[in-house]
This record gives sequence, structure tokens and C-alpha cells, in this order.
Amino acid sequence: MQDTSAQYDKVITSCRDLFIKKMKDYGSAWRILRLPSLTDQIFIKAQRIRSLQENEIQKVDEGEAVEFIGIINYSIMALIQLERGVANQPDLTAEEAEKLYDKHSNSTKELMMNKNHDYGEAWRDMRISSLTDLIIQKLLRVKQIEDNKGKTLISEGIDANYQDIINYSVFAMIHLEYLDKIDI
Repeated sequence: MQDTSAQYDKVITSCRDLFIKKMKDYGSAWRILRLPSLTDQIFIKAQRIRSLQENEIQKVDEGEAVEFIGIINYSIMALIQLERGVANQPDLTAEEAEKLYDKHSNSTKELMMNKNHDYGEAWRDMRISSLTDLIIQKLLRVKQIEDNKGKTLISEGIDANYQDIINYSVFAMIHLEYLDKIDI
């Protein structure tokens, strides 16, 4: 059996590396984004993945993996926004952002490991298209919760949905054999 924990870490390390490089280029300008704006960015990326999966012709030379990386990083940004609130201007150093990234990626991995144990690695038998559909479904749930001003009656909160989105994206990256394409 493959080592899910090691595969997960390899994907997250690659995503984190890109996040850190973008922090050095742009700073924490993303801190001004309200949660619905981040949700919409993630939704755009998920819709592009679905379009790539359904259409024979691709006009932009970036595949699914790039979009899944974006989904992971935007979802971690959303978790940071949930924790810290929206800023009026960039307010995090690269080091602070890295620590927050690690905190949220680690807690999300812990959730994945617990669920993975209970579900017996069922995700390994899923299609990437199913994972994409689940991501879109989670995003539609997040949008509804946002429209309800964050209130739910019996459902998980926004944070749990973002964590599931991250985990589904990591699983998709593993299925795409992305691990063979990165050198960590």
C-alpha cells in the first residue's frame, strides 16, 4: 500500500513552495480579500478543471495540476482569513504567512489521516472527475453558508468544507501522478 502520509506531504510541500515564492513576489496582498472573493477564486479554478475534463480542446497550456495547486493554496488562504479576519492592507510577513500556512496544512492533514483511517483509503478508487465534482459541491455549500452569514443549523462550518476541498485536491494530485513530476 502506498504511503498516503508521505504522498500528501510531497504535494503540500510543492504547494507551500509556490505559496512562499508568491509571497516574496506579491507580499500578503491576498489578505484584503473577503472570504466570498476567495471562494469565487477557488470556484473558478474548479470549474476550469471540470471544463478541462469535459472538453477535448484546451486553449491555455496549463493542466489540471496547476489548478489543483491553486485550489489548495487559496483554500489555505481562506482558512487563514477565517482565523485572522480580513485586513485592510497587507499585514503579514513571509515568515508569519509560512507559519500560518503550516498550521492550517498540518491540521488539514490530521483531519485527512483520521478520515482516511475510517474510510479505508476509499479515495484511491475514486476518479479525478468525482473528486472535482465533490470540490464544486463543497464550494456551493460554502457559498450557501456565506449567503447565510456563516450560520448553519446542523452542518459543518466553512472551515471544514475548505479542509475537505484541500484534501480532495491533494488526492487528485496523487491520482494525476503529480508526485513523479516534482522534485522535492
